[in-house]
Amino acid sequence: MIVKETKLKGCFIIEPQVFSDKRGYFVENYNQKALNKALSLDINFVQDNESKSSKGVLRGLHYQLGEYAQAKLVRVVKGAVLDIVVDLREGSKTFGEHVSIELSESNKTQLFVPKGFGHGFIVLEDETIFSYKCDNYYNKASEAGIIYNDEDLNINWQLPSTDFILSEKDLTLPTLKDANL
Repeated sequence: MIVKETKLKGCFIIEPQVFSDKRGYFVENYNQKALNKALSLDINFVQDNESKSSKGVLRGLHYQLGEYAQAKLVRVVKGAVLDIVVDLREGSKTFGEHVSIELSESNKTQLFVPKGFGHGFIVLEDETIFSYKCDNYYNKASEAGIIYNDEDLNINWQLPSTDFILSEKDLTLPTLKDANL
């Protein structure tokens, strides 16, 4: 696998090795030992999640607080998304900055999102299946988020806002300035 750190320290793009032939392809999506060595971390994922969404669905920007903070390894099984991560680590040189990357079934690229980051994505193709591993269990009382259209973040979601489909919860999230970090 090829691992590249983004401009946000601790956030990595992971390109797994794909073996293709006339039968199709084979890819090892996850190997704990290899990933920990490549990232120089000791990550133990405890929960796998998956969502299926239509084009225009925007999920995020989400994170969990305190002892329930989560690192994630995210990827697309089918379709494509524009994945967004925002550095929410107070005191970080890149606090409030974000990175966007297209994850798709064709590029098989993954993104490692460390604890202390907000995460979200917008679906670029119908019937997209998004999968992610978490190193901590979900805790409803610790969930938090930032509104997708925060002017200070100035995120380009690549689709017209008239095409966005958001949950009621995500429409009421605070700005970064007002967020509980």
